[in-house]
Amino acid sequence: MASIREEIRQTRPFPSAADEALVTLLRTADALRRALGTVLEPHGITLQQYNVLRILRGAGAEGLPTLDVASRMIEPSPGITRLLERLERKRLVTRVRCPHDHRQVLCHATDSARRLLARLDAPMAAAADDLLGSLGDVRLSRLVRLLDAARQSASARGGVPTDQDQTKKKEKNR
Repeated sequence: MASIREEIRQTRPFPSAADEALVTLLRTADALRRALGTVLEPHGITLQQYNVLRILRGAGAEGLPTLDVASRMIEPSPGITRLLERLERKRLVTRVRCPHDHRQVLCHATDSARRLLARLDAPMAAAADDLLGSLGDVRLSRLVRLLDAARQSASARGGVPTDQDQTKKKEKNR
């Protein structure tokens, strides 16, 4: 198994363990995203579209307002309306004005979307198992906890460390 430095042909050491971990995480996320994309591509949908359809399937007959769909996405999309329009053109999503609040548009997965998701459930589960199953349950649980902590740290900082955070880090490492 190649290290991240070997894979990206980096000859110098990373400036810090955090830098190496971040590059490794981003490269790994990209590899996993591409692998899952190969499962979805023959069905004519992207990973983001698949995510939206799963969210809407989970919402049931009530559907969800557009902004709720956007907030639940794994990778939030600033172009959620365009994403929903593409799914609507594929007849996988319907959108209707909310009867109680005309400012909201409710999104629903169509029967075609539910059938497509039913066909994709097993291949996507198999892909997840192929990609990560070799880590085993204990290491996967540890990985999830570590990623939860990293995501919480990023969210607490708005995703970008402040100058004050950098100063505190330097003082801590002295």
